[in-house]
Amino acid sequence: MSYLALARKWRPRTFADVAGQGHVVRALENALSSGRLHHAFLFTGTRGVGKTTIARIFVKALNCDKGVSASPCGECASCIAIDSGRFVDFLELDAASRTGIDDMREILDNAQYTPASGRFKVYLIDEVHMLSKSAFNGLLKTLEEPPPHMKFLLATTDPQKIPVTVLSRCLQFNLKRLPQAGIAERLTSICASEGVSAEPGALQRLARAAAGSMRDALSLLDQALAFGDGVVRDREVAEMLGSLDRQRLTGLLEALAQGDAAGLMRQVRELDELVPDYDDVLAGLATLLQQIAVIQLAGADALESDEDQALLARLAAQMPAETVQLMYQIAVLGRRDLHLAPDPRSGFEMTLLRVLAFERPETPAVAPAAPLAVGAARPAASAAVPVQAQVPAATGLVGGEIRDWPALVAALNLDAAARQLAANCALSAQSPTELHLSVEARNAHLLTESLKSRVAAALGTVLGDGRKLHFAIDKGVSDTAAARQARGEDERQRKAQAAIAADENVRAMGELFGAEVVADSVRPSPAASAGKPVNRK
Repeated sequence: MSYLALARKWRPRTFADVAGQGHVVRALENALSSGRLHHAFLFTGTRGVGKTTIARIFVKALNCDKGVSASPCGECASCIAIDSGRFVDFLELDAASRTGIDDMREILDNAQYTPASGRFKVYLIDEVHMLSKSAFNGLLKTLEEPPPHMKFLLATTDPQKIPVTVLSRCLQFNLKRLPQAGIAERLTSICASEGVSAEPGALQRLARAAAGSMRDALSLLDQALAFGDGVVRDREVAEMLGSLDRQRLTGLLEALAQGDAAGLMRQVRELDELVPDYDDVLAGLATLLQQIAVIQLAGADALESDEDQALLARLAAQMPAETVQLMYQIAVLGRRDLHLAPDPRSGFEMTLLRVLAFERPETPAVAPAAPLAVGAARPAASAAVPVQAQVPAATGLVGGEIRDWPALVAALNLDAAARQLAANCALSAQSPTELHLSVEARNAHLLTESLKSRVAAALGTVLGDGRKLHFAIDKGVSDTAAARQARGEDERQRKAQAAIAADENVRAMGELFGAEVVADSVRPSPAASAGKPVNRK
């Protein structure tokens, strides 16, 4: 008896079996139940999410011997013929191999004839974006004036390449990638039905590798069964996929967070013995960093289910938020530049060492703001701007009363996101038991419960009391730390440009060669207060 691949064996036969595409299924079921059937449907989405599967179920619903229904019987001659690919009034073609006008003309010439045995004649054109311009023109004519017995089902992974004239004549349904948790749940159910022993970690790994495609997940499960001789084990699946144990990735992150260069290089040497794909390793690091950032800024509940959530939460508590953002950016850019390196390992090592190069030798009491990327513009005074975290000698407190709110903000021990909220607040009222802070409407998005609680905790530490904190949205908020910093930056920029304009060498260059200073290229140096501007061009 021949073996039937799992992707074919477990292909949905009814709308009820389709997972993760409820928005599409509901619309089609309503159309079938009401009889309001359009003549052309376009299904879009990445590979393996159910485009052609839903189209075939729709064909059965149209031609079931028991009548047009959202629940085809699956047992009549028409349903069986459609499932087996023998229904004469259902023509499925691949536009990738039949792209020309001659192929399309041959197909459309037959569209005028009434169905031989079914209720409707249905054409399913897969990867329809591959048709030539002339073929699209030929199809457009039939879409404009379709015969009453004719239905067109179009499927594509790239709807941007379909002419708008064709798009405007179709009902378009966008199919979503399936979530990792949903794929893992489906694989678990299939393994139970097949009587297959499978470790949960292995199925999670397969679901992650499928990248939202159920068909890819089932194909990978078939491969894992062959690799493990009928048993799906986590270690063997990792070996099959060439993927890394997450402990290695988190080990790299912990070494980076601790600034342990020697330990980091030791881990890279051990990693190289596994002959990994270093692009995949950087992608894995970037994924972990993204999940850590979600936990830091939105809380663990905002993270989609993950088997290592406790570990990610521990890393999130250890690493400053701005460091996580910097690491993520370096990992992503490292993937882009990996092919330019002398060899993949050296490119990977240099990416990790770049992270350490940006780390400061000493960690101040208040986490510093993340450095600007190269070419980034100086933020305007009107934007929500985080303040550089430097602890001044004076904290703006006199006898427990806040006299200088921006100075107090600079002394607070806050991460980047919470500091941004505090820096864009103004103190509107205070008492021995309460503090009232005002925020402009444009910064209202910062007023999350998580950020407010972190600001309140930091204030309580500095003030040494339990004053209750109240936030309100107001207009005309000006005395904020962000506004003060922006004014200071504007003043330093003005002085730098004035100093450049007054420089004798600059004047001489202008007189001799007609040179002009590009104002936007002038930046104050770190010693701008000493009148030493820098021109970077």
